Amino acid sequence: MSAKSNHFPWNLLIGFLLSIALTLLAVFVKFYTDFSSLVILWIIGAFAIFQALIQLFMFMHVTEGKEGGVINIVNIVYSVFLALVIVFGSIWVLTSGHAAH
Repeated sequence: MSAKSNHFPWNLLIGFLLSIALTLLAVFVKFYTDFSSLVILWIIGAFAIFQALIQLFMFMHVTEGKEGGVINIVNIVYSVFLALVIVFGSIWVLTSGHAAH
């Protein structure tokens, strides 16, 4: 048994607590502030991006490995791009179809 397996995974606990804190902050901003809808959207979007980065680096171990790090990041960027194209393309198709009728 290696010495590394005996250590408590503090990075996972910190990532988990940060994810909970960001979620609670987003809920607080939505329900307990009087910002405009656009400002709330930007704040919650920033929290979501930060939370996604926490998930990638703390739970999915994107930076581990000498060779796999760059390939993993390229795959993630491509996956995010593809997801955005699907989401915004679907919204565009649905709204343009609705406007034509």
